[in-house]
Amino acid sequence: MTDHSPINDLQTYMDGLGVKAKAGARALRLASKAQKNKALLAMAAHIRAQSGEILQANAKDMEAGKAKGLSAAMLDRLLLDGGRIEGIAGGLEAIAALPEPVGVEDKRWTRPNGLTIAKVRVPIGVIGIIYESRPNVTADAGALCVKSGNAAILRGGSESAHSSGAIHACLTAGLEEAGLPASAIQMIATTDRAAVGMLLSGLNDSVSLIIPRGGKNLIARVQADARVPVLAHLEGLCHTYVHAKADPQMAIDIICNAKMRRTGVCGATETLLIDKAIAPKLLPLITDALTDLGCELRGDDRARELAIGINPVTDDDYATEYLDAILSVKVTDDIDDALGHISRYSSGHTDAIVTADDAAAARFLAEVDSAICVHNASTQYADGGEFGFGAEIGIATGRIHARGPVGAEHLTTYKYAVMGNGQTRPV
Repeated sequence: MTDHSPINDLQTYMDGLGVKAKAGARALRLASKAQKNKALLAMAAHIRAQSGEILQANAKDMEAGKAKGLSAAMLDRLLLDGGRIEGIAGGLEAIAALPEPVGVEDKRWTRPNGLTIAKVRVPIGVIGIIYESRPNVTADAGALCVKSGNAAILRGGSESAHSSGAIHACLTAGLEEAGLPASAIQMIATTDRAAVGMLLSGLNDSVSLIIPRGGKNLIARVQADARVPVLAHLEGLCHTYVHAKADPQMAIDIICNAKMRRTGVCGATETLLIDKAIAPKLLPLITDALTDLGCELRGDDRARELAIGINPVTDDDYATEYLDAILSVKVTDDIDDALGHISRYSSGHTDAIVTADDAAAARFLAEVDSAICVHNASTQYADGGEFGFGAEIGIATGRIHARGPVGAEHLTTYKYAVMGNGQTRPV
């Protein structure tokens, strides 16, 4: 298990992680598909075999988290049980079953001079991953990096230190069983925050990319301080818009799932927009269903006139990712009003429309500028596993390199292979 005791010379320690990670990256870059998949399957086997130890470690984190006063949403993210551990193991196996992303030719063409050029997918190198509280990210991130031929330096949150350490031990055991170096997945063995700054510096050009996964403050710090490229996702301020031509029961089912399936995930809907033409009959039914599930609703004046039990909403509410059983509500005049609200408040993560009107759906999908746009389904499908990626490192909301769920194929870049038969360029 990872040791989180104090480190006397932190800079030397961190630089050493970088050196070892580069060596691990080279080994993974040269590893075969079969060898990488053998490592991933061995990791899954170790996760199952060590489930008792992982649960004991998680119990320590949960006890500390409760004593620290973590919110219910944070504790839910932190919690592991038998089902979630099996989900971690199954996720590793799903990643192993994915198509090989390295060495794939995106395109090949031949020039008039006879040169053949191929655009080929290659690993990025060493990826630093900084995340909060969710111990399952340790497995997802490490495994996706292995599948894509990248070495990983992991920095989990202090809240999940014991759980992540126990999972990390299973990952390195799987690597070694497949004849790959343990340095391919390293975990920073200290909760000292100074280590994060050193990782963001690039560790003497050892780190090729930083991926942060966490709250607004973490993302802001990483984006401000990083001296290497960052692939980040912002908060999940997600909307579900119930259009005038929505199927009522479908709308109720979708909004209840989108808000209450798991309130602490970034794909949870935080604001319900409902068209004024359908709101008088449908909003009271939605309100009753959500209230029965323990959800607090905060709405505008029109919403509060139509349904009992809705508290007043503020502009700050519309701009808040609750990650809790709270939902903002707005009655909209029409689709233009809904699109304007989303444009103003959305974080660009995931937004959905419920409608039987194909033209309205097509307009919504075309005009909403979010990484994931959904028609007639829950926003909680914003997940790499649900997209068929096996797992995800996060949901990228930027526009550079990758967008939406980031899986193994998105952790590659490309190079050009140019093949000739003696060509020289004319003067």
